[in-house]
Amino acid sequence: MGVQAKHRRRTQRGRPHEQFTIAIAILSLVMAGGMLAGLATSAVAPDSEDSAAGAQQNAQLPPGDPSNTTRLEHVDRITGDITPKSVVAGPGGTVIANNMMYSHSSTLYDAESLELTGTVVDEVDLAQHGFDDRAGVTQGAPVEAVFSPDGQHAYVSQYRLRGPGEGATATDDCANGDQIGRSAVFRLDLASGQWDQVIEVGRVPKFLSISADGSRALVSNWCDESVSVLDLEAGEEIREIPVDAAPRGSVILPDNRTAYVTAMYADELYRVDLETGSSELVTDTGRKPRHLVLSPDASRLYLTVSGSDRLVELDAATGEVLRTAETGREPRTMAISPDGLALYIVNYYANTVTKVDTETLETLQTVEVGKNPIGITYEPTQRRVWVANYAGSLDVFDDTAPGGTMDS
Repeated sequence: MGVQAKHRRRTQRGRPHEQFTIAIAILSLVMAGGMLAGLATSAVAPDSEDSAAGAQQNAQLPPGDPSNTTRLEHVDRITGDITPKSVVAGPGGTVIANNMMYSHSSTLYDAESLELTGTVVDEVDLAQHGFDDRAGVTQGAPVEAVFSPDGQHAYVSQYRLRGPGEGATATDDCANGDQIGRSAVFRLDLASGQWDQVIEVGRVPKFLSISADGSRALVSNWCDESVSVLDLEAGEEIREIPVDAAPRGSVILPDNRTAYVTAMYADELYRVDLETGSSELVTDTGRKPRHLVLSPDASRLYLTVSGSDRLVELDAATGEVLRTAETGREPRTMAISPDGLALYIVNYYANTVTKVDTETLETLQTVEVGKNPIGITYEPTQRRVWVANYAGSLDVFDDTAPGGTMDS
């Protein structure tokens, strides 16, 4: 059955809105990783001393005004052989864009200069990563990424694997069902520019999130109606937790155990326990809940509901809906400023980004971007916002100019 069928499995789930207590900790800035210098497709490693020095530095925000008082100003539009599905900033000045099966690469950029520092093709020999029966070239399709807290690695989900033992073709409608081959997360070592680990997950993995302590990752398996919990030290999947149709966005709370997951085609939000593998329905959301972000103090969740053109604020401890606001046409990914005072939301069909004041949920600014904006990230070392436009570009905005209350 396709993922658009709204299944209502309730095994291992509690009642909606059940109250529970979690440890809420303030998220800290993580150690900055070594900046990737001169990485090319041939994966030439940067100077090891420079890389080690970068890994020792703390990621420090430059001084600036509160983010709900500043204004986005366009810096540059980056093009090239890219079709970015997502863009993610690391803690130490590296930005990664993931170009799926249309360009078959992950591209890396220096956050300060905006220069392309590396293009990493999505090919591995699985036999070199513990899959002895799958020797030969396997091609991935990079979707989303998350950086390790120390900034030394990026974990990149691969929409599908094409090569020895690949299984049936993966598509968003999941028409081939269980015949679709399981896919993987590739780990990129930033110092060497090499994929140095492959972790098998479910079918058509999309979004992934990482725990604050860096011990676990959570991967949304779109065609399996589940999420995979990864032990990152061991480099393996340790459990798979059922949710519902088309899981997409997720966040892991600072207890490193509790997570929230959207089921996009079921119109539902779930809370899952990464240790026990249990899941419970929190709330019905409206049509197509897609992305989640957590406030820096971990007290609030923000959810985009793509099919309803809405932003929803929830209590992170209980899942209770606190406030809602309208967005542009089809909000997809969003980012939050490190001070927690501004949200940046891409509006896929409007070709815009909306900046929202989290204190009021009022729109501060709307800026035009390239065609079909789908990914967005806040780069902390330069106080810039990067936008991934699916049609083939990245827009970069400075967010330090005073006065953020007028549309561009």
